[in-house]
Amino acid sequence: MTKVHFIAIGGSVMHQLAIALKIKGYAVSGSDDEIYEPALTNLRQAGILPASFGWDATRITPDIDAVILGMHAREDNPELIRARELNLKIYSFPEYIYQESKNKTRVAVGGSHGKTTTTAMIMHVLQHSHKKFDYLVGAKLEGFSQSVNITDAPIIVCEADEYPASVIEKRPKFHFLHPQIAVLTGIAWDHINVFPTYEIYKEQFAIFIRQMEPGAVLIYNSSDTELSDLVAAEGRHLKLVPYTTPIHMIREGVTRVFFDEGYADLEVFGGHNLLNMHAAKLVCNELGLTDEEFLAGIASFKGAAKRLELVAKNERSAIYRDFAHAPSKVKATMEAVRQQYPDRQLIAVLELHTYSSLNADFLTQYEGAMAPADIAGVFYSKHALEIKRMPDLDPELVRTRFGRKDLHIFTDRPAFEAFLNAQQYNNTNLLLMSSGTYDGIDFNGLARLLEK
Repeated sequence: MTKVHFIAIGGSVMHQLAIALKIKGYAVSGSDDEIYEPALTNLRQAGILPASFGWDATRITPDIDAVILGMHAREDNPELIRARELNLKIYSFPEYIYQESKNKTRVAVGGSHGKTTTTAMIMHVLQHSHKKFDYLVGAKLEGFSQSVNITDAPIIVCEADEYPASVIEKRPKFHFLHPQIAVLTGIAWDHINVFPTYEIYKEQFAIFIRQMEPGAVLIYNSSDTELSDLVAAEGRHLKLVPYTTPIHMIREGVTRVFFDEGYADLEVFGGHNLLNMHAAKLVCNELGLTDEEFLAGIASFKGAAKRLELVAKNERSAIYRDFAHAPSKVKATMEAVRQQYPDRQLIAVLELHTYSSLNADFLTQYEGAMAPADIAGVFYSKHALEIKRMPDLDPELVRTRFGRKDLHIFTDRPAFEAFLNAQQYNNTNLLLMSSGTYDGIDFNGLARLLEK
């Protein structure tokens, strides 16, 4: 029996991989210095929750076939030191995914935005078409009990992240997947704590393209000029498949998309989602599905968690929650809501929560990003700045960086909630964008705003 040990098993995707391998029949063990929900309950139910928290070198024994190292583990971790002493095979998360999928058709969805949604669309349609496949995706999806699944299926669909693989492997995760079919959705500078300049960030995508095997399929967003130029320079050895926004129409708040002779009325909307959908269709075509089969499946796709997720609505108003945090994502999400409901007022609030978005210099990237909103706000907490050991942000500086003098600034939840309570929601949409929680706001409770 294959024996696998996870150092830092409590991570959001790490614990999902651990559970998937347990289901596959592997002997799985793990450790962590702290494990939070939902990982705590998930690992307990799977029977692989560590008996105690903390690191213990005696857990590392010579009979372990693979040690999988999470991002949370430091280089001086005693279990990692012991694994090196025993010359055990040590993998980062993506390196191990590749080991488990060497004999599969590997699909990797990369890019600065839209990765999760595009991956989710592919998964949804494949499932609808009864195709057997494994997957790795960064969100909870309706119809899938896990966010990672490893079986003996002939296909694996992976969300391909550009963040570093582990503490001892600093290269981006997506460099280790070696796909036969890849998607690149676009390039917009992010993760400045890892990639301090745009050129360094862009180079990671150049390396990804160069590393693809000759004849592999690269599906890319040709409306992104930076990406198109990069593909032209680096992708001559590949089968290149460009895509743009497909033909569509919006009627009474419903988007209809057309591919060849067929069409589907969608549960999701927005120009960015239409781009993601076109990429997903092209992947499904490469995997043997027709446009007709794709349209039949995509019509019931409701979106990934926190991606333009509908919180509440009535006949005149709606509240949406979105994971958007990088400048390009923020603008695309607001434009989507504006285009879908052109006659409604738009109130939009962005939480600055990531290292990049809380950096005063990087904030210049957000200039004009909040322009589509009639009423715009920015929320950031002192707590988030303290955790990241970053200096305080002056509200006037934030307004200047966003290029909007009427920008509402909130630095604590009570002030933010008071603002929400004071607004009128007749013929109005509220859009909340963040990779955080606005210091623990009750999203489900926001439905009461529409009752005013």
